[in-house]
Parts: sequence; C-alpha cells; structure tokens
Amino acid sequence: GDVDVYVKCEAFNPMGSVKDRLALGLIESAEQSGLLKPGQTVVEASSGNTGIGLAMVCAAKGYPFVCVMSESFSIERRKLMRFLGAKVVLTNPAHKGSGMVLKAKELAAKHGWYYPDQFTAEANAAMHERTTGPEILEALGSKTLDHIFLAYGTGGTLKGVGTYLREHSKDTTIHVCEPDNAPMLFSGIATEYETDGQFKEPHPVWRPHLLQGWATDFIPRLLGEAVSQKLFDKVVHVGGDKAMATAKLLAQKEGIFTGTSGGGLLAVALEFAQRAKRGSSIVVLLPDTGERYLSTPLFADIPADMTDEEKALAASTESAAPPKITMPPVTEEALQFVRAKIAKHKVVIWSLEYCEFCWTIFRLFDALKVPYTVINIDSFAYAKDNMGNHYRSALSNLTECNTFPQCFIDGKFFGGAADACIKWKNGELQPLLEEAGVKYDDFGGYTGDAFEFLPKWMSQNPLRSK
Repeated sequence: GDVDVYVKCEAFNPMGSVKDRLALGLIESAEQSGLLKPGQTVVEASSGNTGIGLAMVCAAKGYPFVCVMSESFSIERRKLMRFLGAKVVLTNPAHKGSGMVLKAKELAAKHGWYYPDQFTAEANAAMHERTTGPEILEALGSKTLDHIFLAYGTGGTLKGVGTYLREHSKDTTIHVCEPDNAPMLFSGIATEYETDGQFKEPHPVWRPHLLQGWATDFIPRLLGEAVSQKLFDKVVHVGGDKAMATAKLLAQKEGIFTGTSGGGLLAVALEFAQRAKRGSSIVVLLPDTGERYLSTPLFADIPADMTDEEKALAASTESAAPPKITMPPVTEEALQFVRAKIAKHKVVIWSLEYCEFCWTIFRLFDALKVPYTVINIDSFAYAKDNMGNHYRSALSNLTECNTFPQCFIDGKFFGGAADACIKWKNGELQPLLEEAGVKYDDFGGYTGDAFEFLPKWMSQNPLRSK
C-alpha cells in the first residue's frame, strides 16, 4: 500500500503490441527518405510482434510484406501475419535470431526488397521517444515517475524512452530486464560489428529462453547505443517460470492479459516494490497481449477439456435441451427432389453450409481425391417458402437420420462425418468408393488418420486439441 505499481498496456495498439509503434515509424521514415518505393516489397526479421505490426502497416499502405521468423516462435504469430496478407519464411531454430537477420538480408539482396533493419534503424527509437515516453509521463499526471521497468529486443523502446526520460524526468531510475539464462548486458561483453553494420558473431552468453521477443542472440546496435549513452541505471533478471507465473497471476487477480514478456517485467518490478522507498511510483511496460502465447509453454497447463471440477458443475443441473423446431410434413415434391439429386450423382453430401462436421467429410474426400456434389439445404437458394426444411423432412424420411452431413454413395445412404472417418480407418469405405467408380490416384495416396478432419474441440475426437 506504500508503493504504487502501474502497468502500461501496449496491447491496446492496433495489432496488440508495442511493436506496432516502430512498424509505423520504420515505414513512414523510409517513405519520407525515398528508400522505400511505391509497391516495393518489405522484408524484416522478427520474432513475431514487429512482423505483425509491419504486416498491418504494409497492408494499409499497399506494400507486400515478407517476415523472416524462426520456426520456434508461436504459431499464432505466423497465422496473424498471413491473415494480414503477409508471407512468412521460417528459419531453422538452431540458427537463432542472427540466422533470421542473415536470411532477411539475403532475401532483400536477391529480390531487391526493402529491409528496414529494426535492430539498427534510428526511426525505431525515435518513434518511442516521440510517443511512448511522453505518454508515460502524461498518464502519471502530477505523480513523479520514480522507477520504470523495460525489457529489450531491438533496444528501440529502451533507447527511445530512455532518451526522453533523461531529458524530461531526470530523477527516474530506469531498470532494464533480461533473461537470467541469457544475461548479455550483465556479462559486459559487447557485440562487435563489421564496417557494413553486420554483427561479427552471436553473443557468447546467449542461451534459448522463454521470453519471446526479448534478447536475441546478439546485442543490437540500438541497444549498444543505449549502453554507451547510459540510458538505463540498473540491469535486472528474471527466469521463464517466474515470468509465466506472474503473467497468470496478473490475469487472474487484476484481469490484465499479458504475455510471458510482460509477466517477466512485472515479476522483477513487484520484487523491487517490496524494498522500494515509501511513496514510490513504479511503471512497468507490458509489451503485448497474452493471445500471442496460446501455443507456447505459457498455456501448457491450461486445458481445453473440462476439468473434474467443471464436469461436476455441469452435472449439477439437468442440462435441458432447447425446444426443437416444428418440421414441415413430407411432401411428394420434396421426396422427388431429394431422390433425383441422389440418383444423379455418384457421391452426394447433404449438408449445412457452415457446419464443421460437414466440412470434415469434405476435407476427407478432398484428401482422397473423391469427387462429390454438395447440397446445402440451409442455403439462401432454399430459404423461400421454407423449402430447405421440406427437403430436410424428405431426407429424414428416407434415411431415418436427423443430423448432418448425410452422405450417399452410388445411391445408397452411407452415414455422416464420424461414420466416414471410422469406416475409412476400418477399411470399409474404400471398397464402396471403388465400386462407385470414384477411386482416383489410389485415393490421392492418402495414408493419414481420418480423425484429423474432425473438429479439434470435439471431445470424442482422439486427435482433439487438449
């Protein structure tokens, strides 16, 4: 109660991290200097957050973007970039961050792409000096900023915020945090550079760590400049386990959702707060959102299936089903429509347009190179006069089945999605398809587990996401 600890949540940036700032700064600086030409491809090495920010900015401004990223970084990061229209080139994790940089430079040289080089670009630090630093002091209002805890990736945030605070809040103590198993600043060993700006070799004390986005395997130029310009006062350290535990605690006690990096910074800040001078104000910069870490160890012990306690809660009431809709009576017209469709095609799938179980059988048959006809009875084409439900009633009359999909092979009702997966595994589906004359290319050479196509949330799916 005697010390105030504030967090600056950079997850509120457009794509959810502090790196959105430098992404905009890098591109606008390159545009103003003429280094980036209209329509030119941008390529950058990133652990993900800078890449996501650049994918956003490049999409808005009309530049193709290619991110070079180690395969070890979280899957959701590469998916976000691809969703934004970017391409992601993955590198060997054994090549570390330095290998990502080398690959980005190779691609830029080979294809004539623009490489911003976030690790050396002054526009990176300048953006934080212009925005992040002032925002911190403005948010505190009349309060004095006694301590701030920052991490480093490129060193841009540290250099930019540090430069601003040295001028506008001279009494602030700046703490910089690094992984305790990769203490590069603590070691006192600098990274040496060639005359062209290329680092000579990776840092000797770097080791793999859990704090994605922090401390690549060399000391970037911007970070080296922050060191030489004395833009921080203390170096502190945190381990991955402590960082993850603190991120989870912050979420569950304060409702603030941050990743491993934010958890690491808060952990060391809270430890410091225990011995800080009474009345001190401490600010911790939380770099991003916890959603960037769903496929990482941060969420390793968070189950997708119900726990025993949750199952007990679910069983404590009857779980009443909602009322069913009243289906129209079976008509001869609807029966004729259904029979005609079944007779016309070798493989017919009666489907609901956005049903994941229907997609399951589509994906299985696509993998098997089996041609099929889909009839989505809930599509707009059958909405008038409730015709879709008339056909549904007729279909149920023929199959005595009310669920979807319903698959017919050579005029005979076969079953649904789970039936297809099970019978493929048991070898029962193959002869039916072959007899119907729809076996091509040895079923596409498919040898996988058909359950891979079922929804991953489905508790009965042996390949479900747990």
